[in-house]
Amino acid sequence: MSQRAGVNSPALNTYLAEVNPQEHPLLAQLRAETARHRKGNMSIAPEQAQLMTWLATLIQARHYLEIGVFTGYSSTAMALALPESGHITACDINVTYTDIARRYWQEANVSHKIQLYLQPALITLDKLIAAGQSNQYDIALIDADKPPTPHYYERCLQLVRSGGIIAIDNVLLHGRVTQPATTPEPESVQIMRSFNASLKHDSRVQPLIIPLGDGLTLMQKK
Repeated sequence: MSQRAGVNSPALNTYLAEVNPQEHPLLAQLRAETARHRKGNMSIAPEQAQLMTWLATLIQARHYLEIGVFTGYSSTAMALALPESGHITACDINVTYTDIARRYWQEANVSHKIQLYLQPALITLDKLIAAGQSNQYDIALIDADKPPTPHYYERCLQLVRSGGIIAIDNVLLHGRVTQPATTPEPESVQIMRSFNASLKHDSRVQPLIIPLGDGLTLMQKK
């Protein structure tokens, strides 16, 4: 997750904040509260959330899958953007974080759109597939622990429809993926470096890595 856009200029960040659509007041409140949290830097950047909601509107999304909820910024933003008939499947394992998310879902009057599963995401994803939910989601966001990312991705490929979008956050790991492989090295860096490199050879999707926040990969499923 990432706090701000990937522009290394305070002046440009200020300018972009002024000319881009205004952040929803409730989302700004949630972002401020999250920033006071000891792990507040895990939150998705507002610009990333705006891009995700713009894409959801563009493809007329109704069903959204989120892997990694944290305090609920991205899920709240998406719930506000989806139509009244929209539905969000949210996966997380941390009650402390998701209790904050639930509070904001209620305040935004979007709780009825969101179904939260508090268990390892792979269990939830496999259950959705077994329940016949393949090709039912319009858009998915993977924003969770990095080592299982390839496994999350494969499940999302089954669950997202043709023409739908899969997004993955934090794919640049603060630039560590650009560094030569060393031993020892965090498993997350090894996995994300290999995963990023593999996508351009994956004929099932049209991928693009955007240097927004800590790196956001967008893919359209063919």
